[in-house]
Amino acid sequence: MPVTKKVVALSSFVALSAAAIAPALAQQSLNGAGATFPAPLYQKWFQELARAGGPRVNYQAVGSGAGVRQMIAGTSDFGASDKPLSAAKRGKIKRGVIQIPMTGGTIAVGYNKPGCDLKLTQKQVAEIFLGKINNYSQLGCKAGPITVAYRSDGSGTTFAFTNAVAAWNGEFKNKIGVGKSVNWPVGSGGKGNSGVAGIIKNTVGALGYVNQAYVKGAIKGAAIQNKAGNFVKPTSSNGSAGLAGIKLDAYNTGTDPNPAGANAYPISTLTWVLAYATGNGENTAALKKTFTYMLSNKAQSQAPSLGYVPLPSSIRKVSLAAVQKIGK
Repeated sequence: MPVTKKVVALSSFVALSAAAIAPALAQQSLNGAGATFPAPLYQKWFQELARAGGPRVNYQAVGSGAGVRQMIAGTSDFGASDKPLSAAKRGKIKRGVIQIPMTGGTIAVGYNKPGCDLKLTQKQVAEIFLGKINNYSQLGCKAGPITVAYRSDGSGTTFAFTNAVAAWNGEFKNKIGVGKSVNWPVGSGGKGNSGVAGIIKNTVGALGYVNQAYVKGAIKGAAIQNKAGNFVKPTSSNGSAGLAGIKLDAYNTGTDPNPAGANAYPISTLTWVLAYATGNGENTAALKKTFTYMLSNKAQSQAPSLGYVPLPSSIRKVSLAAVQKIGK
């Protein structure tokens, strides 16, 4: 059968249409990397966004430190960190960086000790990780060694935890200090929140610091005495009370290492998405759409069911304004 002009024209049209569609589809694919702390929530949001026809986001929960390094190297479309970037780190990101508070959470002292209901003073938390308290009998529970678990990778969760405990205890501040990676005097390291949670889950007597989302099954969360003197659990409502007093600076960063309030959980923290200020090109619209969805009423309302804290309205307003600053 001879090929008609009409068939040739139609074939050309289809080929041109496919060529036009391919870049459009490519624009809707994003790669992010960073904090493990918010990963379960981010993965849920990204799955929902993709199902609704929005950008397809591949998020690698490699830790805050690795996420920042990828931003500096320019190998990811966006990053995520539980620690606000210092001026030195911001200066290393050649395309500039916009820090966007995305959700909040509490860092629990998770433990695996059947029959034990831990209520810890701030001093006791410090002394456990200093190695001065090493048996559950010192905490009013049935005797048994405490196996400390900590993050082995550069971690914003470690920063938030050490930032709080160092504010409570001078000896902890002097001997261990504050940072994404510190030298712990006791214990075993695990990679990511999931790694630490794995150690605790699989080791009777283990105790470590993890995002409250990982407190489930064999892992229980200790009640910690807050600034008001009350022993409070790491829950979304107590975390919300803990975030209430955070004031953001010009770079959208802020922490409160010992929040006031009767119900405030004392280790409550924000976590940030890191976006390039410029050089986003064809990804710009997809990035804005993704982050706007993450800050929507629908997305934020899902945070408590997964163990996170929705952003206070005052902070969410700042975050939405920051998204609009993302440039091509």
